[in-house]
Order: sequence, then C-alpha cells, then structure tokens
Amino acid sequence: MTNPAETLVSRPPVPAAGPAIVLERRDDGVAVIRIDVPGESVNTLRGAFAPELEAALDAIDADPSVRAVVVASGKPDGFVAGADIKELIAATSGYELSELSRRGQAAFSRLAASNKPVVAAIHGACLGGGLELALACHARVASSDEKTRLGLPEVQLGLLPALGGTQRLPRLVGTEAALDLLLTGKQLDARRAQRMGLVDEVVPTPIVLDVAVKFALARTAGPTASRAGSKRKAFAEALLVKNPLGRAVFFEQAKKRTLAKTHGNYPAPERILEVVRLGLSRGLEAGLGAEAAAFGELGQSAEARELMGLFFAQNELKKDPGVAGPNAEPRKLKRIGVLGAGLMGAGVAYVTAVNAKLPVRLKDRDERSLGRGVAHLHELFVERARSRRLSDFERDREAARVTPATTYDGFDGLDLVIEAVFEDLTLKRAVLADVLATGGKNLIFASNTSSLPITKIAEGSVAPERVIGMHYFSPVPKMPLLEVITTERTAPWVTATAVELGKKQGKTVIVVRDGAGFYTSRILGPYLNEASFLLAEGVPVEAIDTALVRFGFPVGPVTLLDEVGIDVGFKVGKILHEAFGERMALPPGVERLVEDERFGKKNGRGFYDYGTKKKDKREVDASVYTVLGVEPKSDAPAPDIVERCVLQFVNEAAYCLGEGILRSARDGDIGAVFGLGFPPFRGGPFRYVDAVGPAEIVRGLERQEKAHGERFRAAPLLLELARKNETFYGKPRPT
Repeated sequence: MTNPAETLVSRPPVPAAGPAIVLERRDDGVAVIRIDVPGESVNTLRGAFAPELEAALDAIDADPSVRAVVVASGKPDGFVAGADIKELIAATSGYELSELSRRGQAAFSRLAASNKPVVAAIHGACLGGGLELALACHARVASSDEKTRLGLPEVQLGLLPALGGTQRLPRLVGTEAALDLLLTGKQLDARRAQRMGLVDEVVPTPIVLDVAVKFALARTAGPTASRAGSKRKAFAEALLVKNPLGRAVFFEQAKKRTLAKTHGNYPAPERILEVVRLGLSRGLEAGLGAEAAAFGELGQSAEARELMGLFFAQNELKKDPGVAGPNAEPRKLKRIGVLGAGLMGAGVAYVTAVNAKLPVRLKDRDERSLGRGVAHLHELFVERARSRRLSDFERDREAARVTPATTYDGFDGLDLVIEAVFEDLTLKRAVLADVLATGGKNLIFASNTSSLPITKIAEGSVAPERVIGMHYFSPVPKMPLLEVITTERTAPWVTATAVELGKKQGKTVIVVRDGAGFYTSRILGPYLNEASFLLAEGVPVEAIDTALVRFGFPVGPVTLLDEVGIDVGFKVGKILHEAFGERMALPPGVERLVEDERFGKKNGRGFYDYGTKKKDKREVDASVYTVLGVEPKSDAPAPDIVERCVLQFVNEAAYCLGEGILRSARDGDIGAVFGLGFPPFRGGPFRYVDAVGPAEIVRGLERQEKAHGERFRAAPLLLELARKNETFYGKPRPT
C-alpha cells in the first residue's frame, strides 16, 4: 500500500479557482481536489463552489500527467456537511434556487463524465450536497470512524436533493433503497452504506486517502466490477425501470404509504417521488431538470421556511451555554449517578453511557426494581448492536459503564446525580437529602420531574444552589429534547454544567425558569385538557385524534393521554389547577376514569382497546363513553376541534413567554416541536402565531372564551402584539 509520506506533493499546491478548493498534484499521477472552506469548522457548498469545481476540472483536463482524481476534504473530521442553508433561505425567488441547482448539477455532471477515474475519500459528515458530490464520483472510499455519516437529509428541511441526488442514488443502490434514504433523511454509518452499495470500501481513517488513490489508479486500466448489489436486486430494478406498469404500481403504493405518514402536510416527499419516477421513465437529463424545478418551488414554500427556521434555531442552541456571566463556566464531569431504574432512569443511564461516554451508577430501592432496569438497559444495548452500529465488544464495553446498586455506596465520588423516582414531592425531597448527605460539596442534584416545581423540591435543602431540573422525555434514547429548569437560587455554573451534559447526551437543550409544569408540561396540560372537555361533550375519541393528526401532530391528544397515562395526566392537571386557578380547571369525567382504573396503555385500560393485536390501528374502547356518562355524536366539525385544542396550546406558550418562564420564542418553538410533537412544518407555537397573525389568534380566543369561559382568556402578551400589529419574530418583543 502506498505511503502518503512517500508520494506527497512534489510541487506546491496550486489554487483552483477560489478559496474553497485547492488542487494538489501528486507524483503518482493522481490529482487531489481538496475541499477546505476557509474560516469554517465544516465544509458547506455555496454558490461559488460550482465554478471553483469547474475550474479545477479545467486544470485537470489540461494536464496530461494527471491520470486519476481523488476528491477529499481539508477538514480533519468532516467531508462536506451539505449546502449552506443561509444561502438557500436568503434566496428571493424559486427561479434563483432553481438556477443554483442547475449550476451545481452541471458541475457535478461534468465530474461524473470525466474520462479520468474520480474517487471520493470520505471521512466525517457526508450529507446532502456532500453525498451528491460523492455520488458524482466513480467510486467511494469511507472511513470506519463513527463520525462518518452518509445521508440526504434535505426532506427534513422541506426540500429535496438538488445536485443530482434524486437521480444518481436510485441508479447506484436501487430505487427502493434510495427512496428509503430520500424520504426519511436517515443517515448511515460507513458499514451500512457499504452493505447498501453506496460505499465501495470502508477502511481505517489514516488510510482513507491512500485507498482512494489506489482505487483511482486501478480504474485507469479500465472499469472495475461493481461491488454493489446482487443479480436479484439488478433484476428487480430492471423490471421497475423498464416496465411502465410495474413502475406505476410501485410508485402509486409508495405515494399511498407516504401520504399515510404526512397527511399531505409535507410537499417534499411527494415531489421526491415524482422526480425519481420521472427520471426513471424519461432519463437522467429529464430527471435533473425536474429536480431543479422542484427544488425552486419547495425552497419558497412556507413549510420549508419553517423547517429551515427550526434548523437554525437548533444550531444556535448547540452554541448556547444556557446562562451568561463570569461564573457560568461548566464543571468537568467524571461520574454520573441515576436514581430510579425505571424506563426513564434506564434511558438516562443509557444516553449517558453511550453518547456522553461517562460511567454511571444506577440505583434503585431493591434488587427486583433494579433488575427490571438492568434488563431494559440490556435490551437497549442489544438493539444497538443488532443494528450493527456497535460490535459485540463495543456493546459490552459501553454497557460496562453502567454499574447497578441498591445502596448509596460510591455516591461520594459522583459529580452529578439525576433522580428519576416517582412523581411524589415527599419522596423527591427525601432522596435529595440522602444524596447531598452522601455526596461531595460540589455534587449537583438534578430532578427529572415533569411538573413539580424545583423550588419546592429544594425547600429546606442544605444546598439549594446545587439543585436543578433536568426534564427528559420518554423514550429517552429517541426523544431529542432536554428541558433544564433553574430556580432563583440555582448557581450559574450548575446550569452551565447541566446544559453541557445534556449536549453530550445528544440532546437539544432549552433552559427555562422554574414554575408549575415549567414550559413543556404547562403548555401540554391545557391542550390535553381541551381534548378531555371535547370528550365530555360527546365528541368521539377518533374524531378528536384524527383532526389533530391531520393538523400535523404525530399522534392525537387522546392517544397521547393513553401513552402518558390518564392517572399521570390527572395528577399533573391537579398541580396546574392549583397553580393557575380556574383557567386550568380539570374537565369533568377525568376523575371517574381514574377511579375506574383506566390508566391508559400501561395497564391496558384506556380510551383505546389494547386487547387486540393490531397495534397500528387500535379500536376505541366504547365502554369509556359509559364511564364518562356521554353519548358520542358524529357531527363535531374538525376545524372547531383543531381550533380549540391548538388555541389552548399556543395561548399557554404566550403566557410562558410573557411571564419569563421562557428565555425566547426560539426556545419555546424548539421545546414544543422536539419535546411535544408540535407540527415541525408549522415552526412551533410562536412561528405559527406569527404566520396566522396575533390579531387573528386573539379573535379566535375571544370567540371561544364567549362560548366556553375563562380557560380561553388570551395571554396579555398576545393582546399586546395584536394591538400593536407586531409579531414574536418581527419587531422586538414588547416589554
């Protein structure tokens, strides 16, 4: 194998046509197109990239000593992370976006048509336009490092790949596999990409460039056999591409499955299907033209604008320490404790061990409870290994970071303890006292409560400045949000440390001020309450859920009540009612459901029948109407159902911002979307209010208040915005 130190550039690098690309000529006849956007930690593709690439190809074509080409990154831990989203959102017309697409397509098509072999050397993120660049190469070599991820996430921004990805990916890996990536935006590690046929070779990081050079030189002798796919896959693909009837049936079924998930709220998946289908039936060039046109249209859509807004908000939060000031530096954490080995506690231990890579002491009250938690952890680790994201050795190494215990032995060496015990104030105060008595003088205590005020938990504590809330969402390994709750006495360094840990656990972190329900539970309460009021009026369960799912929520509010637990919802509801009075009065009938021991999915008795095997289509348990004392009626208009529930949601969010529970509308939108499933294409409650107009929202609230009373009273901040004709994200927020 060639040693790069022996064949390194004998002449100084020759700049191509701009600062993002440098062309290096090696003595072995290989030219390396090195991508290195100056002043940035990651490479992104900008409008100037296409002419720079064309200039590099001009230089390569004019140089007979260049026999082959390798495309590589100048960044230590990244290939190309995609397009520069700021450029896309700054575009003022669909035509401008389509032209960006066409220019990039032309450059990549020229790369693909090169008569000199071109191989991509991939290490780190190879996403979006980065993967499309790699697809335009003749082969791909990737590093085995966990940082290497390949995918086309444009659909998650309301867009589609616009540099040939919708056309080249199906031709490389097959249409079915390509659509799985295109329609979900999922990212693959190098091994999974290789099994799919997306990558030709996976090697250790230090030799990625070497092997790419070897691949490129080997191809100068003539085309090599493709390692991707089987004869069976090739036969199936030929049937799909060459058989119009088979193609029509395949795409019709794909569209039905897509609409069942999106309910028509996301235009990008449907356009992806159209563009891929057109490319297969009419050829590559026609497909590229359709891709550019669709990109222009989608890029100017309201859905894409909101999704890109969320993308920027997420990136801002990655850099946000959560607190400002000279004493706000996070402390280094070496060992973490978790109290409570239930599903929540085990999930927290898992993300701490796997993502934060910190040792965890997992404690529960007895061997039986602890055993259930350890068994759940084992399932999580086995599933991770089964998906081949971990070898058995790696799985066992990471699992060994978690040590179970039924006593506080070893807690004196911990830096931060997260409690995930039952939602009981007396119990939480008791474990807080035990932990602070056992631990060191700088030990942080974090409560995972979903509704109890942290100030009340910390009352009487010997160190209230070291008590904070860390509210995780279930299931912890999958849910992306962490809500950090601070009291008036929480020390800034404690907040900064909790935020830093959350980020290492892989979470998007928002910091909110303490209060009953904090932010997420507080805005969810009125939303679920209103669904319960509708039920008490005789509106059918399925009518409520269907209306809100079509609005864009992943599940309806009644299904969510079953998932959370009707008893838990009742308990949280009483806390919110006590804190906020009649505005959060409990709906009639909920107490009767709890008395009837209808706790939801966890005990198989809720609004839905859990005795059937059809998990994807649960039937309503009709006996629930008897318990509620109502007859279901079929004339409930969906728009009214949606208006009542959604107005409660966004109005309470406005109360939280006006009262200072939230630091910003941005944090409120992120919390609602990533923690509670508020429709991402609507941008979150505050962006939704801005889109509809505060004045229109206030009119809706006033209309519902006349019909249903005080619980629809508009938040003062909403009234002020409506009066001044301002928005949350427009002019500065009124004081």
